[in-house]
Amino acid sequence: MGLLSALFGGNKPEDNQQEKQEQKNFEILKYDGIRARNINRLDYAIRCFEQAVTLRNDPETLHYLADAYIKTQRLDEARNTLNKLTEAAPDDVSALITLAHTCYMQEDYESMDRACQQAIKIDEKNASAYYLASKAAHGQGNDLQAIVMVTKAIALDESFVAAYRFRAETLWGMKQAKEALEDIEQVLSINPEDEDALLLKGTIFAAQGKTEDACLCFDKVMENNPFNEKAYILKGELLAGQKEFDKAIELYTEALELMPENAALYQERGRIRLLNGDKEGSIEDMKKVIELNPESEQQINGKFDNQGNIGGADNPASIY
Repeated sequence: MGLLSALFGGNKPEDNQQEKQEQKNFEILKYDGIRARNINRLDYAIRCFEQAVTLRNDPETLHYLADAYIKTQRLDEARNTLNKLTEAAPDDVSALITLAHTCYMQEDYESMDRACQQAIKIDEKNASAYYLASKAAHGQGNDLQAIVMVTKAIALDESFVAAYRFRAETLWGMKQAKEALEDIEQVLSINPEDEDALLLKGTIFAAQGKTEDACLCFDKVMENNPFNEKAYILKGELLAGQKEFDKAIELYTEALELMPENAALYQERGRIRLLNGDKEGSIEDMKKVIELNPESEQQINGKFDNQGNIGGADNPASIY
């Protein structure tokens, strides 16, 4: 065989050896990377995958590398890797979906939409592609198109909870309360403890003046998850809107016993204390906000001009 190969231009033995060694090195790097990824040693996994793809432009390894970049918030590198992957495997819908997710995290809605449209051309029955296309449309300020696309996603998958929830949020943004509540009920029929759906339902009820119903929604979230910051803030805002400042302050105090390092809760309690005439208590809370989050000082100054003169001459944040 060696003579025939030499006569007819076959690979030299040393070429075969080199190719076999490269393949062996590639497999060692790839599977070392997978093992590191599985035990959450992502930096080491990335190094392995990066070296592996220099030896073989392997789509599976590119997937792993992009995923590791995303998990470590190296989004630009993830985008570059996913672009290489979609060039190497243009019909890989999962790569396009991951690319759309990455664009979403970067708020690059035009590129996100392009990835979604490409995925839809390849697989017109992919509910996730339509769902992400709806979020891209929303990001570009086209809520009517967002509704069209998310409705297509729901038509393809009637149990798509995230799609119902997103359509409800979009409809509520368009002040379509009745339709939004219908989608929320659909979410809750699938998952009765869906926190985001319950919070949105409570928000709509509060806007409609259904205070008791709104409180029941917020209370259910806090009962299921006592660490849901948003539930406390929404209920506190509702109580403050009803001039029940003492109850709002008590609620935030209870929340801070569970989450003593939560700057947002201190800020809300400080705001309500000022509205309730407790300027000294408000100052203490605002000092705590800045202690926990020094970058918030500029945001606090002037934020509540129409809610107790914070930011004006009596600004409690202006003393430090």
